[in-house]
Amino acid sequence: MKSILKLILTMSLILGLAAPALAHFGMVIPDKNIMERPGELGLEFRFWHPMENSGMDLAKPKAAGVVWEDKRIDLLPSLKQMKEGKAVWWKGSYKVKKPGDYIFYMEPQPYWEPAEDCFIIHYTKTIVDALNAEEGWDQPLGTKIEIIPLTRPYGLWAGNSFTGKVLYKGAPLANADVEVEFYNSKGDMEIPSPSYVTQVLRTDAGGVFTFALPFGGWWGFAALTTDDEKMN
Repeated sequence: MKSILKLILTMSLILGLAAPALAHFGMVIPDKNIMERPGELGLEFRFWHPMENSGMDLAKPKAAGVVWEDKRIDLLPSLKQMKEGKAVWWKGSYKVKKPGDYIFYMEPQPYWEPAEDCFIIHYTKTIVDALNAEEGWDQPLGTKIEIIPLTRPYGLWAGNSFTGKVLYKGAPLANADVEVEFYNSKGDMEIPSPSYVTQVLRTDAGGVFTFALPFGGWWGFAALTTDDEKMN
């Protein structure tokens, strides 16, 4: 039997002029990405090296919540600080009561990367389908940079491909790097060499990319660009 795929969409905005060379992802991980009945959904908010399954400290996010239909619910006040090894992450939950596609998101505090002389913001989202609604998964959040799924991002089999469109300030972002990593949550996947940790592809002229997912589990996609905003 083929295994199931689950997706994290991380949009990384580089505040500064340095070329990005990222190996860490903002991550929003729910208990499940398909809910057959109403119930409480557990959520993890992390700043992580997914394939290597090692964490970095995540300061309390600037924003965290869920969008369902035309409603935006703030989850930030209910987040609880957790620690795994030396890395701080945040735990939350949400009670799903009605059918729909729920978009869970996080906007972290800007992260200073000394090696690249820039700040980085990982806008992150993932989509959960509840009660077989299968509507709303392509709804934009309206962040400065965003990946819009062109493939429904749940109910996928291993071997399926995922297609997304990267928008920056509302317009397609051409020739942008998209980094892809598997969340090796059990830490048992053998990595032949460092080049296998992060897969890299680029968007076409319309900001579109496609990636074939070889096996089941959580996969993260991070689209990268350099913003014109400066920070001290």
